[in-house]
Amino acid sequence: MKFFLDTANIDQIKEAKDMGMLDGVTTNPTLVAKENKETHELYSEIVEICNGKPVSLETTTNDTAKIVKEGQGLVDTYGKNSSKIYVKVANTKAGLKAVRQLFDSGIDCNVTLTFSATQYLLAAKAGARVVSPFIGRLDDIGLDGNLHLIEEIEQIRNNYKDNEEHIPNKADTLVSSIRHPVHVVQAAMMGAPLATMPFKVLDMMFKHPLTKIGFDQFMADLGSDETLQQ
Repeated sequence: MKFFLDTANIDQIKEAKDMGMLDGVTTNPTLVAKENKETHELYSEIVEICNGKPVSLETTTNDTAKIVKEGQGLVDTYGKNSSKIYVKVANTKAGLKAVRQLFDSGIDCNVTLTFSATQYLLAAKAGARVVSPFIGRLDDIGLDGNLHLIEEIEQIRNNYKDNEEHIPNKADTLVSSIRHPVHVVQAAMMGAPLATMPFKVLDMMFKHPLTKIGFDQFMADLGSDETLQQ
């Protein structure tokens, strides 16, 4: 499974990269607003750090023509040299019309706000490069079918992944809205190739009380007062 970081925080992106855990970045207007930084400067820094790994930059309208124009602008501005930009588009009728137009012009899209297998099918048919099912938000409203959703999507994707007539542009599953490490493990068990998570979830994946106990005991046996900070 490839790990994407769901953040616009430069320090978090750099740390994930230093750990060898950065396969891409996803952003959204909310994450960008939290950084209190000029958007162009922020996007440019993120793209530079990712160094050719996918960066999802979100469009900010539900008008097909405007989505296409905005998406083309994002790719023209930030997709230079070896940079790889996925234009992030909401899973709506207008959005999927734009995805098809962008796909036809050679631009990859990340179709976001996906909550059902039927929505996945539509996004895949439209030409999405990746599709982002939001499992945490399904949890938030008390629906326990989020993992079944990933299972359904993976079965569909595997059924048609080598047939461009059905899925013209891979439509890889990018599991999103991840709340905790269990979501990551469960998605991996279902065969999802990609997951995007907040930095705090990635950080939690490193931690286990028995690892700390074992490390601290080893240090004590060596006569060291060093302890593992988790």
